[in-house]
Formats: sequence, structure tokens, C-alpha cells
Amino acid sequence: MDNKDFLRRLREDDTAAYTTLFNLYYDWLCNYIFGLCRNRALAEDLVQDTMIKFWEKRKEIRITSSLKSYLFKACHNQFLLHLRQNKFKVDILDSINWEVLAQIHDSQPVSQAPKLEKLHSLIAKLPPRCREVFILNKLERRKYKEIATDLDISIKTVENHMSKALHYLREHATYFLL
Repeated sequence: MDNKDFLRRLREDDTAAYTTLFNLYYDWLCNYIFGLCRNRALAEDLVQDTMIKFWEKRKEIRITSSLKSYLFKACHNQFLLHLRQNKFKVDILDSINWEVLAQIHDSQPVSQAPKLEKLHSLIAKLPPRCREVFILNKLERRKYKEIATDLDISIKTVENHMSKALHYLREHATYFLL
């Protein structure tokens, strides 16, 4: 069956056509999204959400390419939406973690001193610009935009430095912060 005939049947509420579509592409779409996120349950959820949205909006959807291409692109967009929504959650968790570290630093009980020294030595091992951006953001509590303006770099560069610093610190600091 060609795309136009298939779409016509879907727009006419042909559930058999939808079932065929679902069965035909579901595994492929799940494998594609799994390749992006390495989480089978998440991949299945995102594909199912995409397929449900496709069914709900089937009468308004205009497909100029193949149906297969459309579904892969829709799943990819659903994955990107998921990343954007969860980035906000990660940013909140990250700020909470650093708030706790700042409180520990301020109170500095004797038992925490070796951990803080190790953390400071890890921060010192960051590349100079990366370390500077990290300190301005996490210890001086400055916004990315302020840092970018003061250092005459783009906000994206600030984001990249922070990402690099946080990745390095998470990788090397987890064993002693627990």
C-alpha cells in the first residue's frame, strides 16, 4: 500500500491501518531511540507517545516525505523534547548538590575537611578558563550571561566550560563525596 492510500485510511479512522502501521514500525522506532538513549523502557515510552500523538493528529498531519521518514523524525523530536524537559530537572538537581557542598564548605566540620581539600584539588586540576568559569558560577553564584559578558565569551562557551567541569568533577569526586 502506498503512503497516500495509507494516510487516507488513517484519516478515515481505519484502526486496522493504524494497527498495521504500529506493528510495522514500532520495533524499528524503538531500536532507533534506544540507540540514542540506551534505555529500553524510555525508548518504548517515547515511541508509544509519538504513535499516540500521530493517531490523535492524523487528520491534520500533512506528510511530504515518506511515512517512515515522518515517524522517525517525529520520534527523534519526541526524544529531543524529553531531553529538554529533563535538562531542567538535571539543572535543578545539580544546583541542589552544589548548594549542599556550599553549606558543607561554610560549616566545615572537621570530618568534612579532607573531602573539601580533595574537591578543591580537583577544581584546581581543571583547565584555567574552565576553572575560572566554574568558580564564578558555583562559588560566586554568577549567572552564565554575567560570566560571558565579563570574560568576553559567548554563553554557549560558558555552558561548554561548565559541562566539562561538572563532568570531570562528577567522574572524579563521586567516590569521596558519598
